[in-house]
Amino acid sequence: MLARVLSSSLIGIDPYLVEVEVNVEGHAFRYSTVGLPELAVRESKDRVISAIKNSGFRFPPKAYTINLAPADIKKEGSAFDLPIAIGILAALGIVIHEDLDDYVLMGELSLDGTLRGVKGALPSAVGVHEAEMKGLILPAQNAREAAVTGNIDVIPVNTLLEAIRFLNGEQVIEPVEVNAEHLFSEAQCYPVDLADVRGQAHVKRALEVAAAGGHNVLMIGPPGSGKTMLAKRFPTILPQMTLDEALETTKIHSIAGMVKTEGLVATRPFRSPHHTISDAALVGGGRIPRPGEVSLAHHGVLFLDELPEFQKNVLEVLRQPLENTEVTISRASMSLTYPANFILLSAMNPCPCGYSSDPRHECTCSSVGIQKYMARISGPLLDRIDLHIEVPAIPFEELSSKQDGESSFEVRKRVQLARDNQIKRFANEPHIHSNADMPPKMIRGLCKVDGESASLLKSAITNLGLSARAYDRILKVSRTIADLSECSEIRVEHISEAIQYRTLDRQLWMV
Repeated sequence: MLARVLSSSLIGIDPYLVEVEVNVEGHAFRYSTVGLPELAVRESKDRVISAIKNSGFRFPPKAYTINLAPADIKKEGSAFDLPIAIGILAALGIVIHEDLDDYVLMGELSLDGTLRGVKGALPSAVGVHEAEMKGLILPAQNAREAAVTGNIDVIPVNTLLEAIRFLNGEQVIEPVEVNAEHLFSEAQCYPVDLADVRGQAHVKRALEVAAAGGHNVLMIGPPGSGKTMLAKRFPTILPQMTLDEALETTKIHSIAGMVKTEGLVATRPFRSPHHTISDAALVGGGRIPRPGEVSLAHHGVLFLDELPEFQKNVLEVLRQPLENTEVTISRASMSLTYPANFILLSAMNPCPCGYSSDPRHECTCSSVGIQKYMARISGPLLDRIDLHIEVPAIPFEELSSKQDGESSFEVRKRVQLARDNQIKRFANEPHIHSNADMPPKMIRGLCKVDGESASLLKSAITNLGLSARAYDRILKVSRTIADLSECSEIRVEHISEAIQYRTLDRQLWMV
């Protein structure tokens, strides 16, 4: 007898339906899975057979052939356990649902028939909605995540037996309903605040500029000056996520199996990988490519602490996502593109020992040692970082002050106003969302300067030895500073402040 059940899988972040065809015949036991199954899918045999038996059903000795279509795309993961089991039971006449095409099934089976959570529930739910199907049957722990999309019935089941009874009409299971907007507003809170940081007013100002224009930042200072503390609070001053941004970010985290119980990523992601990370883990990879840290930081912040300690090849792979806001991973079997629109926030010491800029400690590094240390970061990568900020050691007076600084909420209000101006400016440019995204041609049109500002720029470029890309970065940052000042034109003071954020450029450090 032949049965057909629908499931779902992913290519990158894009869902597609998988037909699970089960044919049962004969009286000699044989079990085969075809349709390019990966190891986890092939191993489902033992899980499925044990789950069926431990749920109280016979598993007669017959020839079982399971086909996963389309057969030319590799299938991976354990989410096919539930549809394979239901397909077998339907072919045996135990599941008698008149039309199994109403639902898409996903879920990993334990040996006792209970269901475990799976990855990719949210994008799969989106695929079910786009296919205009009735609903999705999946493990209860994934239900809230899948229900965020709305418009489909999300049926939570805890065991294989529950799924069978629901399909046979023997048990009523109410679909999970989630008010995405209400959940989104409830989850928009951060456990930290910029007011926690004492002193460092000029660094906070620079981070405000970076947040307002979506600019990349490098902080340079001695150990204990507050670089990591500032970095962790940087997402709190970014504009609040929109619901569309939250859904797109949640899709990526869902693929990685990192969505929490609330089912929605509502705050800006903050990813801080260790400096021992590989290039594949940073940008994504694997035999079947999975999203890396740059994609998990989509619509948020990627923080690289101790920047020179990262392997050179790891830092160099950042060039494509920084320029294109996406990363393409190519393998022999496929090529996948993941979104990677993030702000790069990095930190480093001024020298190997860390104390060359700290008057309270003696630096033990030679000039040659400092040059070699700085040379670990390539010029092209530094050029892609808009703001270089010196973070000095905090004086005791500021450290012991009981007066709180500005809260993240107050700073974020100014940042949001500047971003609103940029949204209007780039209303007809669907791929440009902030000043940092402007291509060179647009910079020339939107970042015009007067004679005095042009003279200041010329002097800075000549004396600091900045590259053409650094010149464009100065203009972009100047435009952002003008937006924060609610000025339609770029003035000389805006140019001056933007140049100040390039004084730690590579060539200056090598003098």
